[in-house]
Amino acid sequence: MTKSRARSRAVPASGGRRRAVAVLVLVVLGALIPLLGPSPALHGTGEADPPGTGGIALLRTVLFAALAVPVGELFAVRLARTLPGAPPALPRSWSTVANSVGFVAALGLASVVATGNLVPGSPADIDVGGLYETRDGKLALLEVNGFLAAALCSASRRPATQALPLAAVVVAEALRAHPTTEYSPLFGSGLTLVHLTCASLWVGGLPHVLRTMRLWEHAEAGAALLGRYARVALVLLAAITATGVCSSLRRMPPGTVLEQLTDTAYGRVLLAKVVLMAGVSALALWARVRLARAADPLTARSPARAEVGVLALVVAVSGLLTALPVPIRW
Repeated sequence: MTKSRARSRAVPASGGRRRAVAVLVLVVLGALIPLLGPSPALHGTGEADPPGTGGIALLRTVLFAALAVPVGELFAVRLARTLPGAPPALPRSWSTVANSVGFVAALGLASVVATGNLVPGSPADIDVGGLYETRDGKLALLEVNGFLAAALCSASRRPATQALPLAAVVVAEALRAHPTTEYSPLFGSGLTLVHLTCASLWVGGLPHVLRTMRLWEHAEAGAALLGRYARVALVLLAAITATGVCSSLRRMPPGTVLEQLTDTAYGRVLLAKVVLMAGVSALALWARVRLARAADPLTARSPARAEVGVLALVVAVSGLLTALPVPIRW
């Protein structure tokens, strides 16, 4: 009896260690992509490597991840609470920590803007007052204040109020990605707004759904929750694909796409993102098939966990993509 209990305790502990190692590996890979990505991507293209591209890409990766966690959590909590017969228990929120991390990343990016889009060598190089004088500076401050307000709201008795400051961060990021010198910048910002919102719901929602399923253990509501999320995720994927294609074609006209996908750093990283998204879509389809046909629908958690891992790499590649020079400047 004692040996069997010891074994049963050892198995979960071993599984927990494996999951911890897997998460650590994904974090390291996610950090290496933006840090090491600029040099391989720019090799042989003839494009200049802007100073601090790796650091900026890493900060933007952290910002995207920090935005996705609370946005997706709000989405997943709403799905769980509107599910008939669902257990009342919900996993602990990660929003306060994520918003705090986002605040630090946004502060780092704001310091870059305050030094003329260069990585500051010392605090003396940062012109904080200059942030109020430029469009990029004001947007950077809006993101800093948005994350700070979201962190305070998520730690309050009404965490749902963080939705408003998080929406402000999404709008600021959409406007920042399309300067006024670009052709039809408002249209481009609208595409980015939809793209970033849907991506945050998808990337941040799935981990919280899986955490909720684990808390509910073998409750039938767990499979129902994943199924409900999968149906919404299908719409999100369609919106992400449509806005991503439109945004890419605005920077790479149809006649030059194939050439720029291999001859420019932006195109190469975009191609890597497309390949990763194809993998994510295949895993999402696999999970959906298991939900519909498997004897135990909860087995769909395996491909869903793998999907989370690949989505983490997609976020890292997206952070790198925003730091690279676009192939065509308007």
